[in-house]
Amino acid sequence: MDVSSTNSATTIQAVSPAEVIHFSPQPLSPLIMSMNSRKTSLGILVILLIIASISYSIPPISQPQSYHHFADERSIWGIPNFNDVISNLPFAIIGIWGLVFLLRSRLNMKAEDFLDKREIWPYLFVFAGLLLTAIGSSYYHLAPDNARLVWDRLYMTITFTSMVAAVITERIQPRLGLWLLPFLLLIGLASVLQWYWSETRGMGDLRFYAAVQVYSALVLLWALFLPHRYTRSGDFGLVLGAYVLAKTLEFFDIPTFTALHLVSGHTLKHLAASLAGFCILRMLQKRMPVSASGSPYSVL
Repeated sequence: MDVSSTNSATTIQAVSPAEVIHFSPQPLSPLIMSMNSRKTSLGILVILLIIASISYSIPPISQPQSYHHFADERSIWGIPNFNDVISNLPFAIIGIWGLVFLLRSRLNMKAEDFLDKREIWPYLFVFAGLLLTAIGSSYYHLAPDNARLVWDRLYMTITFTSMVAAVITERIQPRLGLWLLPFLLLIGLASVLQWYWSETRGMGDLRFYAAVQVYSALVLLWALFLPHRYTRSGDFGLVLGAYVLAKTLEFFDIPTFTALHLVSGHTLKHLAASLAGFCILRMLQKRMPVSASGSPYSVL
C-alpha cells in the first residue's frame, strides 16, 4: 500500500525575512485608558484633601536657623562646605542625561518609549528641575541661609510637582495631566514663596511646602496601584524608596558624620535624591508598552 498516495504530507516552506510580518505597537484599548479613571482621580483628590486637612490642623512650623548649620563644613580648594556643594553634581548629570534622552525620543518618534508623545512634557520638567536643583542647591550650600534656600527649594518643587503630573498623564488621562501641569508647578513654587514670605514676616510657616512634598510622595505610592500602560511600573517604588532614604539621611546629618567622619548625612542625602532621578531615567529607558492582555508588546 502506498502510504504517500493516501496521506497528505506537511510541508514547511522557508520564508524570507522580507515576508515576515512585523507587528507594531497598537494603541491601547479605550477600556485600558479609561479603566477606573474616575476612581483613580478621586483617589488622588482624596489624598490631596487628607494632606491639606492634616497640614492645617497643626500649628505653623517655622524654619529653625539651626537647619543651616550642617555637619560637614570643611572647605576644599577654596570652596566652603565642599562635599555638600559638589554632591549636587549628579543632579546636573542626570538632568542633562534625561533631557537628551527625551529630546531624542521625541525626534525619533519611537513608539516603545511613549505611546502618547504628550507624555514627554511632564518628564521634561522633571529633568529640567533636577538640572536646576544642582544649581540652586550648590548656590545655597556655598553660604546657607533662608534667602538662598529659596532657590534650592524652588527648583526641587519643579521636580516633585512634575512627577505628579507625569503620573496623572500616564495613569489617568494625558489631557488631564497636561492641563494640570502648569497649575501643579505654580502650586509648588507658591509653597516655597509663601514659606519665605512668612519667614520675612517673623511668622515662619513650612506647612504648605511640606504638604507639597508629602503629597507628591504619596501620589508616587498611589501610582503603584493604578492601571499601567508600561512595564517596570514598580520602579515608582524605587523612586519613592530613594526619596525616603534621602529624607532619612538628611535627618541624621550629624550622627552620620560623627560615625563615618568622611561624609555627612546631608551629602549622602544629595546622592540618594539623585538616585531617585536616575531610577526615573532608567525606567523610561527600559520600559515597554503593555498590551491589553497585560503582556509587553512584541516590537520586531
